[in-house]
This record gives sequence, structure tokens and C-alpha cells, in this order.
Amino acid sequence: MDWDSVAAEDVIEALREVEWSTRPRSLAEFFSRFAFPRSFSKWMSRLKCNLYYYRTNYFILFILVLGLALITRPLAILGAPLTALSLAFLNDSFAATFNEKMIRTIRHFSPHLAAKMRPPHMPVIRGRSAVRKKVYVCGKPRLVFVLLGLTASFVLWFTSCGLLWVLYAFATALLMIILHASLRTPNLKARLNTFREEFRAVWRNYSEL
Repeated sequence: MDWDSVAAEDVIEALREVEWSTRPRSLAEFFSRFAFPRSFSKWMSRLKCNLYYYRTNYFILFILVLGLALITRPLAILGAPLTALSLAFLNDSFAATFNEKMIRTIRHFSPHLAAKMRPPHMPVIRGRSAVRKKVYVCGKPRLVFVLLGLTASFVLWFTSCGLLWVLYAFATALLMIILHASLRTPNLKARLNTFREEFRAVWRNYSEL
């Protein structure tokens, strides 16, 4: 795939809609073959490719760095997985799977409540819709859960270790991810046709009628 022709917005949309249940890449593959990009365009292409290809590894790395930075602060440790859960709701597949499992679990105790938590009916229109389909979690727009989770995490972090230390942990995790994505040379697996077709399937809704 020619990653130079892929816009950053397309990568973000792909990361939001693609399946995140795939297993992370092995450590031997993740920490092999590093080199400086030859130009700015090569760097941007490599950055987009690696962010998509190693997305699961980066997510785990992000949580590990936060956990290690906040290990001596119990309340902050609770805030780390809560933040991860809140950010995971931004992915369509995770939000839909979580919603279905929650409704099935609640149905065993209260079928009436489970019926109320179902998302509103949305008619299926053939072709490309002018309005993007909204994703619901337990009957509410997922942004409600994202904002609630991030707010609760902020409170836990602020009361346990201070906002400045949290920002430092976030900055460290993001810096490590950007450095790896910038220096890790794309391997042969990242260029296989299966990987290319996986990405194309994500933005087929945007390119085909």
C-alpha cells in the first residue's frame, strides 16, 4: 500500500473502526530492525503504517507505561484501566461488543431493563449515508461513557498524585510510541496483500457507493 496517499484522517477513522481483538505482534518482531527515515515523506509513511500495524502493541505499551509510572499510587492505578476502557469505547467494534455482552448479562436479571438499553432502531439505507451511524452503549451514546470514564480517571489521578505527574506519564507513553513508530522499519508482513485488504475493507464505506 502507498501510505503516502493515505491521509491522517483516514488512518484515524481506520483505527476507530478496525478490529482490535487481533493478537499483538511478537516481541522479536516488535523490537527488530530500526533505522532513521530518509526523508519527511518516508517518516510520515512509516509512522502511519506502524501506528496501524502495531496498534495492539502500542495500546499495551501505553497501559504498561502508565501502570509503571503510577504503581506507587493505588488510586492512580485504578485510573489507568478506567482510562483505557474509556478510550477503547472510541473503537466501534469494541463498543458494539461491550454493549451486546452487557445487555445479554443484564437480560438474565431484568429483561425489561435490557430491552430499554437497546440502541434506537436505525433504518438501513443502501449506499453511502450522509450521516454517520451513531454507536450506543447500554442505550446511551458512547461519548457519554467516554466522558464519564475520563472524568472519573481525572478525579482519581488528581487526588492521588497530582495532574502534573499524570501528564508526565502520558507524555512519556506517547513519546515512546512515536519514537518506535518512527524508527521501526516496515517489515514484509506489513506489506502483504492480506494487510492491505484489511485496511481497504475499513474505508470501503467511504470510497464505494
